[in-house]
Amino acid sequence: MQGVSENKPRFSMSVILKSWEFTIFSLLVVVFIINLFLSPDLFRIENLFDATLTFTEKSIVTLPMALLIISGVIDISIASISAMSGVILGVCFKAGVAIGYATLIGLTVGLLAGLINGLIITKLRIPSIVVTLAMMLFYRGIGYILLGDTAVRDLPERFGLLGGAYSVTFIPIQFMIFIVLAIVFGLVLHRTTFGRLIYVVGNNANAARYSGVPVDRIRLILCVVTGLISGLSGILLTSRIGSARPDIAQGNEMAVITIVLLGGVYIFGGRGTILGVVIATLMLGYVHYGLSILNIQEQVIRIVTGGLLIIALLIPTISAKFKVREKSLEGG
Repeated sequence: MQGVSENKPRFSMSVILKSWEFTIFSLLVVVFIINLFLSPDLFRIENLFDATLTFTEKSIVTLPMALLIISGVIDISIASISAMSGVILGVCFKAGVAIGYATLIGLTVGLLAGLINGLIITKLRIPSIVVTLAMMLFYRGIGYILLGDTAVRDLPERFGLLGGAYSVTFIPIQFMIFIVLAIVFGLVLHRTTFGRLIYVVGNNANAARYSGVPVDRIRLILCVVTGLISGLSGILLTSRIGSARPDIAQGNEMAVITIVLLGGVYIFGGRGTILGVVIATLMLGYVHYGLSILNIQEQVIRIVTGGLLIIALLIPTISAKFKVREKSLEGG
């Protein structure tokens, strides 16, 4: 996983072949070929893009989550923020608010949730996993208080276009949003001073503080952005299914974290690339697509996701042991 630690890409063929991104890309090709055998219709370009509708809402959240984990922080409340944003949108629309304004309110709720998370983490110095675990229950609870077991249906048809329409003949709008956001987050992480500081903070937050790096401000900004994109994810999902419900996006936090770690982002921060995350997103997305073709139960798909998460956590440890062994053999 040496390749994921670099902020500036190197174009040496040997470096590319040894990179984690290349390994994940190879796995993506294997998964894609298997899916072609399971569903020959996937050869059709429109079907290839239609398959992305099953995982795009999760995909967009992997991008800010990657930056957040690289900085040494994690947010497991993202799925609850998505659900709460969708519920707020539905409640506002039911109360007579125009769907456009209701959408903006839903996005604002996501942003504010991220801000609350960030302030608690940075100001009170409570571990992020503890904070966001509590807030995960809190935000999901708000959704259930507002709607209970009911749902807001009869949303405007034009709102439904956001989650299911196509931008260029056969490319879903959701997938276009993901690609645009991937480019933006990639440029921020790999081509800006702010991005370089994210790596510095993730490598050693205390040393970064002593060097004058605004650690808390950087992490707060990333928490806010993660909340905002989580809100967007909830709105896209609400649009696609045609109703606002408090039980949507359950389990998405684990899927998102799995994708980010499989993409080469180090769980303890300081390493990772957006390219790796994008490739891992497509790989896990098409794994789920292949399992759905076989009519595999949702519980089994969750087991697969959990297994992949364990593998993603073990990879850095195994990789480090191999490096130590190689050095000892060279020294001997």
